[in-house]
Amino acid sequence: MTANGQEIESKYYVRSLKTIEQKLVGLGAVCKLPRDFEYNLRFDDANGRLHGEHQVLRLRKSDDVRLTFKGPGEQREGAVVRTELELVVDDFEMGRRFLEALGFKAIVSYEKYRSMYEIDGALVTLDELPYGHFVEIEVQAIATIASLAPKLGLNPAAAIPTSYLGLFERVRAAKKLAARNLTFEEFNGVKITVADLDVQFAD
Repeated sequence: MTANGQEIESKYYVRSLKTIEQKLVGLGAVCKLPRDFEYNLRFDDANGRLHGEHQVLRLRKSDDVRLTFKGPGEQREGAVVRTELELVVDDFEMGRRFLEALGFKAIVSYEKYRSMYEIDGALVTLDELPYGHFVEIEVQAIATIASLAPKLGLNPAAAIPTSYLGLFERVRAAKKLAARNLTFEEFNGVKITVADLDVQFAD
């Protein structure tokens, strides 16, 4: 997140997270978060107002608990730029009850395993989701992506502007899945292809 509360990020679908991680280590990147399980709840009101306005209200549990609001995304030079407001809360269940008391309800949950590295002022996350492996690069300035992505063996032109839940909707439609949540249990035994995601490999 930038100092003025903006998120500047690009996302890539990859074959091998291990290869990307080796490149990061070779470039001197610092591990900020070892591989950890992450659980997310996405909230909306009864009318789906946030979804309709392309906004995100999320409660996340990993090494800490974070409440996040994201505004509509704007695509710029292969990155997605949006307002991001985030704070750390003490208790996941209390955070859920707080949002429910305000009239919001959890509409979908999603899981991932994530590790995070810092290099040249950028945060690079290595994400394992139920439908594949992804790399996210979050930067302070868009120009950083164009210089950093190739160093990691990533094609900047293969950046994905769609969110993880947006990709989830693509997969559900392509595979005619009954899964209600993006969890490893609900995707157990389901083989997902690059065509199902409608993306291209970046590595």
